[in-house]
Amino acid sequence: MNRFLEPLREAPAAVPALAAVALFVSWATNQAGYPVTHWAPGGLVMLALVAVAAGAVGLRASEVPRPVRLALGALAAYAALSFASIAWAAVPGEAWVGADRTLLYLLVFALFACWPLRARGAALVLATWTLAMIGLAAYTGVHLAGASGAQLQRLAFGGRLTFPSEYANANAAEWLMPFWAALLLARSARLPWALRGALAGGAVVLAEVALLSQSRGSLYATPVMVVLVFALLPGRARTFALLAPVALGVAAGAPFVLRVDKRLEAGGNAPAAAHEALLAVALASLAVAAAVALASLAESRLRPSPATAARVHRGVSALAALTLVAVLAGGWALAGNPLRRAEHDWDTFKGGDQEEAPRGDRLLSGLGSSRYDVYRVALDEFLRHPLVGLGADNFQEQYLVHGRSTETPRYPHSVEMRTIAETGAVGVALALAGLAGALLAAWRAIRGPDALAGEVAAAALAAFAYWAVHGSFDWFFEIAGLGAPAFALLGMACGLCPRERAPAGAAREGGWWRRRAGRASLAVAALAAAGALALPWLSELETQSAAKVWALAPATAYSRLRQAARLNPLSAEPYVLAGNIAVRYGSLARARGYFHDALARAPHEAYARLELGAIASTLGERMRALAELRRAVSLEPRDALARQALKLARDGEAVDVRELNRTIYEEGARFP
Repeated sequence: MNRFLEPLREAPAAVPALAAVALFVSWATNQAGYPVTHWAPGGLVMLALVAVAAGAVGLRASEVPRPVRLALGALAAYAALSFASIAWAAVPGEAWVGADRTLLYLLVFALFACWPLRARGAALVLATWTLAMIGLAAYTGVHLAGASGAQLQRLAFGGRLTFPSEYANANAAEWLMPFWAALLLARSARLPWALRGALAGGAVVLAEVALLSQSRGSLYATPVMVVLVFALLPGRARTFALLAPVALGVAAGAPFVLRVDKRLEAGGNAPAAAHEALLAVALASLAVAAAVALASLAESRLRPSPATAARVHRGVSALAALTLVAVLAGGWALAGNPLRRAEHDWDTFKGGDQEEAPRGDRLLSGLGSSRYDVYRVALDEFLRHPLVGLGADNFQEQYLVHGRSTETPRYPHSVEMRTIAETGAVGVALALAGLAGALLAAWRAIRGPDALAGEVAAAALAAFAYWAVHGSFDWFFEIAGLGAPAFALLGMACGLCPRERAPAGAAREGGWWRRRAGRASLAVAALAAAGALALPWLSELETQSAAKVWALAPATAYSRLRQAARLNPLSAEPYVLAGNIAVRYGSLARARGYFHDALARAPHEAYARLELGAIASTLGERMRALAELRRAVSLEPRDALARQALKLARDGEAVDVRELNRTIYEEGARFP
């Protein structure tokens, strides 16, 4: 117990950091924290943890390394830009939510970067998060093996494991971020040998469960990570010595894991295959854990001479070089000519909607999806709004107008494209400045005098790097359960940067009135942040509550939606839902009023325009119906229902709004 408490006494900031870790793990268990009702209250918790750290531990700005101050200032400016974008965003309510998410990341980064965790405290926090994620991955595998029928389909939609995040690509990242932390922590000779074994065995579990998600993004991000780790981080021989048994363990269990995916796709006996895979992964992870633990124990007990250590190092380096040649040869044999493979991948990437084909070979089938078209629209929008962009989380409306695929993505599916399209050149400059400061601080920590601090910083930075690499072609910035741990780990690496103590008397510089003014400013900023996070969350809670009771208590639903609209004066969603309820009850005049209220807040809301056109047609107002339906089609040209409704109206036929909504409901679109 004392060994556990000692790092906490040494670095009291580790206590709120551990509380933040508990929050991250709780998000990971349910939709990766994506809904605003999950992460917004978490943002309030993070704000409270920052306040606790400031009050209990204290902070002198002069003691924070300059690169960390640069990173913190740039991220704060980026959050301020996101809030400012509400003024020019087409959908201000979405911009508010996007700005709040950036504020959450700012708070997380500040908590981990501003207050020094010390080496042992940081190791405790990082190991706790990593082991918790290993435990969650193991539970996921057991849960899948015990599922059947409809439950199995919910866990693994379309033959790909989606539990617990409900998005397969996010699932893969949820496991592979801690995989890199586990791998690089396990190589440290300064950690207990049993912990190193547990981390190495857990890395096998994390990789195998990630494989169940069949994420092509992870397949392409992983070799990039291998190159980055070996090219940029010190201790290459130790990294290889740890990676080799872990890779062998993953390779031993992979055939059984892939068999589960094939059974899920084919609708075969997936539970039996899952049981076999679970046993294979358990045996492989235990074998790797035992091997690494024994090797670590031997390393801690045997003290080789410098000459012997040098010979071992040279031998491991030679083996690593041979392995690299073997891997390249194997990759060539598996994927074929790399130039032809690259050409094939580019053709499939440009080709468009091939996301579901071909079955059984998803990981090697190319890069077919709608991302090329998504990126095209994002770049076009940057050219239209080059300075400050569209506004946070305002991509969907433009894609509905200018996109060509059959999909309707809400986000640009890339952290870089999001920054470019939604915050423009100013946002790009702030993001690059912040990243440069953070990486410089992390690099100083890795190369600093404290070896354990350097190893922990490298592990934390690698986990962040995986999020950034995979997030370069997926919408991970918008998933708080991935983004918050990523910024926390980047902050941890920065927080381990060597610090200089402030000169004596520095705390008294500027006089008491300046200190009081600073504290008052921080208090006002904290209250504003709390309000910014709380109001959209409370509004969404009221909206969801109304959606649950409208069928039995419409008056209660209307009341709650009015309250939701007051709590969030920028969101159109409460009025859209109220309009839908009114249509269901035949109150078309009331529904029309609600949809007009929605358009007053979000003039580009295509759905509200479609509903208004259908209501006008139902009431026999042909000219008004034509005007509204034309506008709806102009806002979403590829919407088949809107085009069909406009055709009916042009042909002189009535569009029944109730029948239209019934069709929308059957197709799974927005409807109470």
